[in-house]
Amino acid sequence: MAKIVLTAARDIALDKLVASDANVRRITAGVSVEDLAEDISRRGLLQSLSVRPVVDDQGAETGQFAVSAGGRRLVALKLLVKQKRLAKNAAVPCIMKTDGIEEEDSLAENTMREALHPLDQFRAFKNLQDQGVTIDEIAARFFVGAPVVRQRLKLAAASEKLLDLYVAEELSLEQLMAFCVTDDHARQEEVWETLKRSYNKEPYTIRRMLTEGAVKAGDKRAVFVGVAGYEAAGGVILRDLFQQDHGGWLQDMALLDRLAREKLAEAADALRAEGWKWSEIAIDFPYGHTNGLRRLPASYAPVSEEQQARYDVALAEYDALSDEHEGAEDLPEEVDRRLAELEKEMAAVDERPAIYDPTEISRAGIFVCIDHDGAQKVERGFVRPEDEEPPGAPAAGEPTGSVAAPKRAGDGAVGSPDGDAADQDETEVSSKLSDRLMSDLTAHRTLALRVALANDPEAAFLAATHALALKSFYSSGRFDGCIEVDAKSAPLGGYASGLADSATARANDEAQGHWQLRLPKKSDDLWDWLVKADRESTAGLFAFCVGQSVNALQLSHERRSKALDHADRMAEHVGLDMSAHWTPTVESYFGKVTKARILAAVREAKGEATAQMIDHLKKSDMAVEAQRLLQGTGWLPEPLRGSTTDDADAAILQKQESDALPDFLGDDDDAALLDAEEGEPHATAAE
Repeated sequence: MAKIVLTAARDIALDKLVASDANVRRITAGVSVEDLAEDISRRGLLQSLSVRPVVDDQGAETGQFAVSAGGRRLVALKLLVKQKRLAKNAAVPCIMKTDGIEEEDSLAENTMREALHPLDQFRAFKNLQDQGVTIDEIAARFFVGAPVVRQRLKLAAASEKLLDLYVAEELSLEQLMAFCVTDDHARQEEVWETLKRSYNKEPYTIRRMLTEGAVKAGDKRAVFVGVAGYEAAGGVILRDLFQQDHGGWLQDMALLDRLAREKLAEAADALRAEGWKWSEIAIDFPYGHTNGLRRLPASYAPVSEEQQARYDVALAEYDALSDEHEGAEDLPEEVDRRLAELEKEMAAVDERPAIYDPTEISRAGIFVCIDHDGAQKVERGFVRPEDEEPPGAPAAGEPTGSVAAPKRAGDGAVGSPDGDAADQDETEVSSKLSDRLMSDLTAHRTLALRVALANDPEAAFLAATHALALKSFYSSGRFDGCIEVDAKSAPLGGYASGLADSATARANDEAQGHWQLRLPKKSDDLWDWLVKADRESTAGLFAFCVGQSVNALQLSHERRSKALDHADRMAEHVGLDMSAHWTPTVESYFGKVTKARILAAVREAKGEATAQMIDHLKKSDMAVEAQRLLQGTGWLPEPLRGSTTDDADAAILQKQESDALPDFLGDDDDAALLDAEEGEPHATAAE
C-alpha cells in the first residue's frame, strides 16, 4: 500500500492571497474578526492557510492564490495590514493544493474539526493560572470577562469524581455549577451520593442541600456584624459564581451569633454611659418584652427656623417627585437617589434624639437588639416595677420635708390592701368608725355610683378607659381604680417565632410607645388627664387597650369554640385581611405541614396543573417551590380565613391525609413521619 505524502507549507506574500469563491463559509453574522486579529498580533499565525493557484481563461497561473480554507484568518491578516501593524507583503505559511474538489476541502476543514471539551478549557485556564498568569491577563488574552474566567477556574477545581461524571455526561454543566457553590469535595460527593438515586437532581436542589445550615448574607445578624468582620474572625462564606447569590451564605452560625452578641454588648456598654441603670442585649427579644414596664416620657430639642425651612423645602420637593412618578413600576435612578437624600434630610429633623430627665434615667434601662433590617435597635427609658419610687416617697424635685396629704376617714379599713400597715402607723386623733359601719355606708355609695354611671354613658366610657389604661400602662394599676374591669393580654411571643420582626408587631409597638409617652407618669394623675383630654384621644386610648385584650389563640389544651367564633365575627366586622399581615413561606407554613397540605394549597391557589408540576418532589423541595408559586397570590390557610373557611374542603383534605397514614398518627405526628422519610431515596406509599 502506497504511503500518504503530506504537502509541506510554503510562504506566500499576503498581497498575493485572495478570497476563494469556493469557500463554503458564506454566513459571517456573529463571526469576530477583530478578536482573531488581536490574537494573531499577540502570538502569530498558528494554522496555515489552504490555497490553490488562480488561473486565467486559458488555464495559465496569474500569480495569485485563492484561499479555500482559512478565509477568516485571511480577513484578520488584511485587517492588521489596514491598521499598519503588518506588512502588506508579509510571508504567510500556506499549503498548496491542485487536485481534488476545492469546495470539498473548505467543507472538510469546517466540519472535521472538533470543538474543545469545556473541561479541557477549564483545566487549561487552571494551568495558565498555575504558571503565574493572572485572571485578568487570561481574560484579556482570550477575550472573555474576568468573571467568566473565575467561573471556569471554579469548575476546574470541583471534585474529580464530579468532573468524571460530567465528562461521562451523567452530570450536566448546570448541575456541576450548582455543586461548585462549595469547595469542599467531600461535601460535594456526599450530596451526590444522596441525590444519584433520586429523580430530582435539579440545580436548585443541589444548591439548597449544600447550603443547608448556613446563614444567608442578607440575614439581619450578617448585616449587623458585616461580612468583612465575619471573615476577619475566620468565618467562611459560600459563594455562587454562576447565579445571583445576594452575598453568599455564612457557614459558621455559632461564630456569627457570638460576633453579634459581642457587638451588641459593646454598644450597650457605650449607651450605659448616658446614665442608664441597666441594659439588656439580645439578637431578638420576644414579642411583648416591655409589657409591665413604665416608659419614661421624653422631650426633643426644638427645631430652629433654619432647620424648619430646610425641612419644608425638602418635604415639598419629595411630594412633588412622588406625585410626578405616582404609579410608575420603576423609578429612574436619579429620582430614586434624590428621594433617598430628601428622606435622610427630613429624618434628621423627625428623628431628633430623645431627652430624658436625668433623675429618671438613673432608675431606668435600655434594650439593645438587632432590628429586622440589620441595624442596631435601641429602646430607651423603661422602668421596672422594683425600681419605681416607693409609695409615699416625694416625687422627683419635691422637698423631702413636704407635708403629706391628709388621710381619708376610714383608710386602712377592710378592702384596702395596705390596711394593716395603715392601722399600725396611724395616730388617731378622733374616734374611728367601726368596720361594719364603714362597709355599710360604702355599700350604699357603691350602689349609687353604679346607678349614676349607668345613667351617664360619657362618664362610664371614661371610667372604663381609666380602668383599662391603669392595667395596661401602670404596674400598680389594679389597686388604683374603683372600676373592676379587667382586661388580660395573652402573651404571643412563645407561639410564633419571628413575630417581633413582623410589620404588624412594629406597628403595635409604635402605638404602645405613643400612648406610654402621652400618658401621665403617675397613675394618680390618669383620671384628671382623661377628663381634660379630647374625645378623640380617649377613644383612641380605649380602642388600643381593648385591642390588646384580644385572644384568638387556638390551643390544643383549651376548648374555646365560642370565643373563636366571636373572633371570626369580629374579624369580619372590622374587615380584617390577613394577607396584608402574613405570607406563606417555608418557615411560616410549608415546612411545618404535610405534603398533602402543600399540594392542596398550590392546587387551590394556582390550579391542578400547577400542583401536578411539583407532586413528585420531596417535601423539602416541594415546600420551597410552593413558596415561590404562591408568592403574591394572597392565599391563606384555613385558620387565617376566619368564618370563610370551607369546612367541606377541610374535611376532604383531612380524609386524604388520614387515608395516607396509620390511624394512630395525629396531625403533628404525620408531619414528623414525612420528615423522617426525607432521607429515603424514593417516594414511599405514605408520601
